[in-house]
Amino acid sequence: MPDLNLAHLHAFALVAELGSFSAAADRLGVSQPAISAQVKQLERRCGVRLLERVGRRAAPTAAGAELLRWRHAIDGAIEGALEAVSQYSTETRGQVRLGSGATAAIHLLPPVLGTLRRQFPDLSVLVSTGNTADFIAAVESNAVDVALVTLPIPERGSLAVMPVAAEDFVAVGPPGMLPDRGKATPRSLARLPLILFEPGANTRVLIDRWFRQADLAPRPVMELGSVEAIKEMVAAGLGCSVLPAMAVTGKAHRADLVVRPLAPGLGRELALALRKDKPLSKALNQVVQAITRCALSGGGPLRAAAP
Repeated sequence: MPDLNLAHLHAFALVAELGSFSAAADRLGVSQPAISAQVKQLERRCGVRLLERVGRRAAPTAAGAELLRWRHAIDGAIEGALEAVSQYSTETRGQVRLGSGATAAIHLLPPVLGTLRRQFPDLSVLVSTGNTADFIAAVESNAVDVALVTLPIPERGSLAVMPVAAEDFVAVGPPGMLPDRGKATPRSLARLPLILFEPGANTRVLIDRWFRQADLAPRPVMELGSVEAIKEMVAAGLGCSVLPAMAVTGKAHRADLVVRPLAPGLGRELALALRKDKPLSKALNQVVQAITRCALSGGGPLRAAAP
């Protein structure tokens, strides 16, 4: 059976209040047959007679009187729902699904999320970590709302990609394994045991390309998916690595790790990716702006991306 029609309910309540189909029709600016048809459809939906004529007046039956008592609760529920929904047009609330690489999630996002929580307590940011390829697919399928990814990515006509920051890579090793001063080169690192990101990650693709440009192919002794696990292995003296600078500088600096710049330099670009047809709600807009402000603020190891 069709759902309860609120217009039909309103017409019925007005007839019961005024005691007349014609008076209700005049009040609503429609014809009397139209009002009669709406009441009949409502009675058909309820499966019971709701109005009866008593003399010259239309009066509710017992079932009609019961429905009128429920009508106030129905109106209240509708008003409450509309008021709750309207808050999303004026306030920042709701949930945003954010995908991010693990390094950015550990070293870039905490201050962003902390600021958002303080400014917008009704905003929830659900963060998941993974690699760029998986998150590009997740954005396309709307499994996440926005993703912070490492460029480059294959061109997709459905996606809007906004570069937000550039970041240098650095060589990281235990004390005594890297040169005391100067820069680390592909050749100097290739002679050492290497602990690198697992194959397939965009970061590993960039690192392998850096070695290939020197006609070298890295042969890592370990390949791990976690930057924190790589740092622990390096600190244990098991090898050196090439990591994003944010993972080992600033607040992430560790006395048991030696950090050296690279020659030639190596960097990556971070970008926000979302569907071009994704409605930019107040909540999603605040998350995008907060990440962009943090990345461009110059705090920590990030450098602002060229426009």
